[in-house]
Amino acid sequence: MPQSIIVGNWKMNGSLDAARALCEGVRERLEGENGVLTVICPPFVYLETASKTLKGSKIAVGAQNLHPDTNGAYTGEIAPEMAREFADFAIVGHSERREAFGETDDFIRRKVAAARRVGLKPILCVGESLEARRAGDADEVASRQLAAGVADLENPSGLIVAYEPVWAIGTGESATPEIAQGVMSALRRALISHFGEPAARTPMLYGGSVNADSVADLIRQPDIDGALVGGASLSVETFAPIVERAARA
Repeated sequence: MPQSIIVGNWKMNGSLDAARALCEGVRERLEGENGVLTVICPPFVYLETASKTLKGSKIAVGAQNLHPDTNGAYTGEIAPEMAREFADFAIVGHSERREAFGETDDFIRRKVAAARRVGLKPILCVGESLEARRAGDADEVASRQLAAGVADLENPSGLIVAYEPVWAIGTGESATPEIAQGVMSALRRALISHFGEPAARTPMLYGGSVNADSVADLIRQPDIDGALVGGASLSVETFAPIVERAARA
């Protein structure tokens, strides 16, 4: 893995023309950057456009979600094999999927295994609510979600873990680097406990209102290897500086 990883999650935003233009702009601005793996995760309907626009560049494409089964009567869902035609990564277990769509730890476990089965690198998201943080349960909640998500994996190859405190997503509030490091250190210990020493090299990202001003201090922490970026990934002018500052951190 490169020194840092920056993942842009567009969520449910954009249009076909806007997706193409954003990919072209990111490619032009970041093509010369070294030391950072940049991953763009557009809505499913724009995966092919992103894949074609970014083909031959250093910028990778990821899916925002997937269903664990290969096929079936799941109206509106996308199989791992379908996503794999256009993407190399897949976000799994995002808090918005857990909260808004009721995805359980067990369902997310199946998704992680399915992504790995088809050669997608899963970006497994974990993180606590504001209530859990106030109760002092942040480490326990995030570590429990992590253990459940990787339960079917024999090794951590290709796995990326994203810690995203729910209270910091889309709120403009970000955990301080020290707060993020504290939880991510616990996650690192949980990974090593499950997989052994190879997990010491598993990339871990912080997500939660990341911007160009906060990213450098975050990834200087020993257990933070990059960022999962939401709203700031929707514009070249806000996303590119995050990657550029990560490259220099």
